[in-house]
Amino acid sequence: MEIISSEKVPAAVGPYSSAVKVGKTLYISGQLPIDVKTGSMPETVAEQTAQSLSNMEALLESAGGSLSDVVKTTVLLADIKDFGEMNDVYGKTFLAPYPARSAFEVGALPKGAKVEIECVAVLNS
Repeated sequence: MEIISSEKVPAAVGPYSSAVKVGKTLYISGQLPIDVKTGSMPETVAEQTAQSLSNMEALLESAGGSLSDVVKTTVLLADIKDFGEMNDVYGKTFLAPYPARSAFEVGALPKGAKVEIECVAVLNS
């Protein structure tokens, strides 16, 4: 087991690792849409989705992977009515063949986020 981190993403906001690599499988914890440079979150669901995916991509790169290695994502939304806006950005980020995905509305997300995204990747390296 190897713990993966990146200076391009904010530190974990609790007692967990941002990413854990076991063999060629990478488990990335839910990524909040926090910009490491500013410490803040963008306003819109589209911007938050892009930031969460950017944070996820930075962790993938730190492990020697890329978005094309992602096999499963889970998207947590504070409001399921934001699904379409999230899906537009998500669909422009991943290329076919798309990873499997689940999306849920949750009661609330840490720090008042509107979106949080986690994934599992199988690294080709």
